[in-house]
Amino acid sequence: MAHDGDADEATTAPLLASEKPRRNMYAFGCAALASMTTILMGYNLALMSGAQLFIREDLGLTDEQVEVLAGSMNVYMLVSILAAGWTADLLGRRGTLVLANGFLMAGAFAMSLGGSYAALMAARFVTSIGVGFALVVAPVYNAEISPASVRGVLSSLLDIFVNVGILLSYVSNYALAGLPLHVGWRVMYAIGVLPPVFLAAGVLAMPESPRWLAMRGRQADARAVLVRTSDTAAEAELRLEEIKRVVEAPQEAGAGVWRELIFQPSAMVRRILVCVVGLNFLQQAAGIDAILLYSPLVFKKAGMSSSSAILGATIAIGVVKTCFILVVSFFSDRVGRRPLLMASSGGVALSLAALALTLCVGETSLATAAACVAFVLASVAAFSVGFGSLPSTYSAEIMPLRLRAQGASLGMAVNRLTCGVVSMSFISLSAWITMPGCFFLYAGLAATACVFVFVRLPETRGRSLEDMDALFSK
Repeated sequence: MAHDGDADEATTAPLLASEKPRRNMYAFGCAALASMTTILMGYNLALMSGAQLFIREDLGLTDEQVEVLAGSMNVYMLVSILAAGWTADLLGRRGTLVLANGFLMAGAFAMSLGGSYAALMAARFVTSIGVGFALVVAPVYNAEISPASVRGVLSSLLDIFVNVGILLSYVSNYALAGLPLHVGWRVMYAIGVLPPVFLAAGVLAMPESPRWLAMRGRQADARAVLVRTSDTAAEAELRLEEIKRVVEAPQEAGAGVWRELIFQPSAMVRRILVCVVGLNFLQQAAGIDAILLYSPLVFKKAGMSSSSAILGATIAIGVVKTCFILVVSFFSDRVGRRPLLMASSGGVALSLAALALTLCVGETSLATAAACVAFVLASVAAFSVGFGSLPSTYSAEIMPLRLRAQGASLGMAVNRLTCGVVSMSFISLSAWITMPGCFFLYAGLAATACVFVFVRLPETRGRSLEDMDALFSK
């Protein structure tokens, strides 16, 4: 069968090569299925913003326990993030995503049954394993399955679905807040039990990454996938030749990959690492998770006292974040990665500085509360138009094939560790330097990110994944 398909392809390639390139809907479908796993990530991470109000009262948790419970997933997931590269190379990108959905289902079920602080922490750990696998492997799969012409669009699907999950969590907080205290927050988490089953079935229906197939010596299978996921048959052949060239180049595996990444990096790899680690660190250091997890506390500080009004404002955050992420889908392959990253990080810096100034007002009023909500929404919108999704896309694009899975793991580990520090320290830090002081700090780090992108990051728009070395060899 494979030989017949090759012959057919050889016959039709000259005709197809002359056709106008088409938008590949099959590649879109594959990237969408891979990205949907992150809906559950967004749901589980942001659900705590409202659920914590009820869990605190139901189980009698302290402020310190609440902030550790809210941010612990970002630290726990380091286990699966660091193991994701090895797992993805062993089981394949598709198999690892199925495994991720299994952990997400088990974690949601355990969370809904938790009756103590220790039980909830254990459930968060199980959930975090699935989240870590999905965070690393989904962007790698999307980058490897996508033709260069729409790689930015398809890679941005990841963040779109994360934001859909965040929005659903805020809606769940609001809709179920009226249930009895002991039941409401458990139902919020129980909702996340069944979706991973259907997502795992969908993932099994999509093809494996052509680069992973080629790394395993399955050239015919890789060609078949590339023919279906490329804009033209000629592009499929070109992508296959580029992959074969990289795969056949001398390279080490296992410990050798980590040695080349961490202990003995070449000058080119060192420059790539600075971009990957710096971008992933600054994305989270700018404090977006402080807003997503603790916006109810911020709104209370600004003078909002009604729980329904506060939870309604969090829904607005989810709507804005989901809508503005579409900007990346429309413009990342037209405008480029660097302009969007600079505009996004600069907008975050300005809106967080304005939020900090608003919170400095001594007398709270309806006007200060409205201004606070407006600046929170502005910061979320600015974050979403580039800074939210492009770091993972950019990291997957610039890493060489032999280092891509482990390099993505390293970048995401830095990202999640930074996020964990931010989310587990916000309440304590705001008590130390005040809440306005926290947001002035985050604004400064967002401004640093804007400068970093301008100085250090080259543009990758439209380049093949195997043609990035020239960008960093100078």
